[in-house]
Amino acid sequence: CRECNGSRSVEKEREVSVKIPPGVDDGSILRMPGGGEVGPRNGPPGDLNIYLRVQAHTVFKRSGDDIYCEVPISFPLAALGGEMRVPILDGHTELKIPPGTQNGESFRLRGEGVSHLRGSGRGDEHIQVVVEVPARLNRDQRELLNKLEESFSDRNRPLHRSFSEKFHAFLDKHGLGK
Repeated sequence: CRECNGSRSVEKEREVSVKIPPGVDDGSILRMPGGGEVGPRNGPPGDLNIYLRVQAHTVFKRSGDDIYCEVPISFPLAALGGEMRVPILDGHTELKIPPGTQNGESFRLRGEGVSHLRGSGRGDEHIQVVVEVPARLNRDQRELLNKLEESFSDRNRPLHRSFSEKFHAFLDKHGLGK
């Protein structure tokens, strides 16, 4: 016929609905058996392969089935401890921040990551806290922080004490100490 020029098939576009399973990642391929083009000599249709691109999230970074989130916290919360609301894929939850939490410390929320593609369960969510230092302080805040700094001893600041000891040993070793 004129429409197929003797090939016995006519190319047509069609829209198909595809169910995307939870847990797919960027680069995953979904295969729809029989959803492709007609085979040679009017044979059975081939498969339709759908290549997925997963859009980056604004809050979470993904690695496998685990997700990572960086959350800013205040110095008083890091020092004193307390609870704070943190994002999870399904909304939010409360996270306990222990007293003395250090910048960059991570907390794991089991089962709050991405669904496993094959099988049940989910990965974990890792929350990394970033202690935020105020950019500007008023006079009262500066006075309070100066009083706080004066009250610290090396016992309260193990990282400072360790660094100070190493630094003085370095200076002594190279004859630079005074």
